[in-house]
Amino acid sequence: MLNMIFLTQELTEITNSQAKRMTMAEALKEADVFIGVSAPGLLTQEMVKDMKKDPIVFAMANPEPEIKYDDAIAAGVAVMGTGRSDFPNQINNVLAFPGLFKGALDVTARKITEGMKMAAARGLASLVSEEELSPTYVIPRALDPRVAKVVAKAVSQKAQEEGVSRI
Repeated sequence: MLNMIFLTQELTEITNSQAKRMTMAEALKEADVFIGVSAPGLLTQEMVKDMKKDPIVFAMANPEPEIKYDDAIAAGVAVMGTGRSDFPNQINNVLAFPGLFKGALDVTARKITEGMKMAAARGLASLVSEEELSPTYVIPRALDPRVAKVVAKAVSQKAQEEGVSRI
C-alpha cells in the first residue's frame, strides 16, 4: 500500500519546493486544477479567475461543494465535477464501490490492492469514449448499468494478475 505521508511529502516537494506558506488563494494563482474534498464555499469565483485559463475544478465536498457549479462555470471553469448527482460529472465513490467489492469477492481476493483500485479507475475511464468525452462528460454517470460490471471485471482480473485471488 502506498504510504500517504510519503506521497504527500513528495507532492509538496514538487509543487512547493521552497516550503513557502501561503493562503489557498495564493496557492491557486496560475493553477491548472483544483481538487477539493474539504468544506462548502471555500473556493471563490475570484480564486478561479486567478487560475490558468480554462481550469479544471473537482469540488467534491458533499452535500455542498467548495464552489457552486454555476458559479464555477461563470468564473471560467472548463471542466467542473462535484459529488452531486444534479450536475454533470458526478464524482462519487458510488462509481467504484459496488464493482470494486464485487470484483474482489468474485475471486475471493485476500485484500484490495492499489493495483486493483487503479484497475477500477481505468475501467471507469474506459466507459467514456473519445466521441462522448466533453467538458460535461468526463466520467460515466453513477446509474450507468455498465459501471459495476466493467469495474468488477477489471478488479477481478487485476487481483488474479497480482496473485491476491484465492481462485
